[in-house]
Amino acid sequence: MAIPTPNGRVILVGAGPGAADLLTVRAVRALAAADVVVHDGLVGDEVMALIPAHARRIGVAKRRARHTLPQDQIGELLVAEALAGHTVVRLKGGDPFIFGRGGEEVAACQAAGVPVEVIPGISAANGAAASLLLPLTHRDHASMVSFVAGECRGLADQDWVGLAGKGRTLVIYMGLAGATAIADKLMADGLAPDTPVAVIERATQPQERLVTSLLADLGGLVAREAIQSPALIIVGDVATLPAQAKAIAKMKENPCPVY
Repeated sequence: MAIPTPNGRVILVGAGPGAADLLTVRAVRALAAADVVVHDGLVGDEVMALIPAHARRIGVAKRRARHTLPQDQIGELLVAEALAGHTVVRLKGGDPFIFGRGGEEVAACQAAGVPVEVIPGISAANGAAASLLLPLTHRDHASMVSFVAGECRGLADQDWVGLAGKGRTLVIYMGLAGATAIADKLMADGLAPDTPVAVIERATQPQERLVTSLLADLGGLVAREAIQSPALIIVGDVATLPAQAKAIAKMKENPCPVY
């Protein structure tokens, strides 16, 4: 086994949902110290602009059925760059340990004896909820929240019973391509077709967009609105709260006349 040089290390950095000012102070410091930045394709442009000019950039974007590098080769790349004496920042959208495969990359570094550190980031769900004033839990609507990956491979065999329904919020990552299958699965498991859903595109970024409908229309909504990644699907009564807040605000701006 190769012996790491004294200064070689890997830092997994959560880039958050997109807005640069949502990065932690520690994440900004790690970027400033980077010799090499290995980044995902969905990291926000504002965050990418913080990478120093001297740092070498290596893109390892993942798209559905099309990966720049397989996951095991990403781990090998991180190790090789660290063994060459570099400070390697692995820049990942959201949080490295929430559907970010951070655990696999940490394991690759540990197996090679490479020092590794993880700097958490605001997850896409937290960022979207805060940006749109959409609480994932609410005393009147939801006392439980679950996070699932919506990739369709093996979807039919996954057990989602109890994850959505009255008093519960379900947040689905990577669910756009399988939106129709996801809705069918949830309804087959007993969820009402008129359950509220919200789809949030590019949360916290200038192009942020919120669209809402009902569970039975989820696939149609994604298609009609031409929603693109990164996007989240939220299922549950809390999906109606942004619209309710807008309606209340509008009423306050235009109160009924007093006769």
